[in-house]
Amino acid sequence: MKKEIKKILIIRFSSMGDILLTTPVLAAIRREYKDSEIHFVVKKSFAEIILNNPHISKIHILDKNESELISDLKKENFDIIIDLHKSIRSLKFRLLLGKKSYSFPKLNFKKCLFVKFKINLLPDIHIVDRYFKAVEKLNVKNDQKGLEFIVPNNTVLPQDLNSFLDKNTVAIAVGSKHSTKQIPVEKIEELIKFGIKKLVLLGGKDDAEKAEKIRKFSPETIYNACGKLSLTESALALTKSKVLVTGDTGLMHLASALDVIIISIWGNTSPHFGMYPYLPNKKEKIYIFEIEGLKCRPCSKLGFETCPKKHFKCMLDHNMEEIAKIIERF
Repeated sequence: MKKEIKKILIIRFSSMGDILLTTPVLAAIRREYKDSEIHFVVKKSFAEIILNNPHISKIHILDKNESELISDLKKENFDIIIDLHKSIRSLKFRLLLGKKSYSFPKLNFKKCLFVKFKINLLPDIHIVDRYFKAVEKLNVKNDQKGLEFIVPNNTVLPQDLNSFLDKNTVAIAVGSKHSTKQIPVEKIEELIKFGIKKLVLLGGKDDAEKAEKIRKFSPETIYNACGKLSLTESALALTKSKVLVTGDTGLMHLASALDVIIISIWGNTSPHFGMYPYLPNKKEKIYIFEIEGLKCRPCSKLGFETCPKKHFKCMLDHNMEEIAKIIERF
């Protein structure tokens, strides 16, 4: 079979965390099919995540002109397609390209049962291992080495940030695509009151205003980097910090790829969906906090702009003193 597979297409359009979680599969495919070309389709806004991945031969960008992209992919004449997105759009790509394809169990029905009726029939298996279900017939196996993200040696940080960062700095992921997965400002303020004061705030431009409110709690000991760094620069900042405190975010998975200690604080979503930090054989670096016993949780597999119940207990009830004590341990 290996001799016949000269060119492989992997589909994962978005998002940051989901793409990072495909990287163990990429590495495993490269080990098994050393001479094959591995191509990857991704949305333009997420291309930086895999830009320096050594296992990818070519990246194809999904932008506005989908038909043109499909036409270009047809010219590549792939031998197989591995669909790690598994959506209506990715199915369209597979059908129009007309090549043998493989996908993974997405478990949407069981997720729906968990969200709507709080009946948890989800298997205790990480999404990375479910991704590997797509390639098991190709003799591709997980080596348990974890996620990958390459920070090029020529990456540099702003001078003031580089001087600020040290192994006493706590990185905090300020934002998330959905507000109900974000750590509220008042909970970060509690962390500061419990003695955690040297913070670097990471996130995008949309998070800058929220981060500025946090910075004002202790202007001399908090650095607001939101919207000022590229993804690769944020990765470098993480490697220079002591620990990342994060919600269910893409930065959580970036920290996993960088072997950074992670304190993940869960709101309306649940680790049972299989998207918790992936650090195989290094579980001592992962601390997961969630409010157990809330009848309304999980209320979504993704998130909302505001809490549907208006109380937001899944985030506001977290014990930040306990989290501060764990940080101080390091």
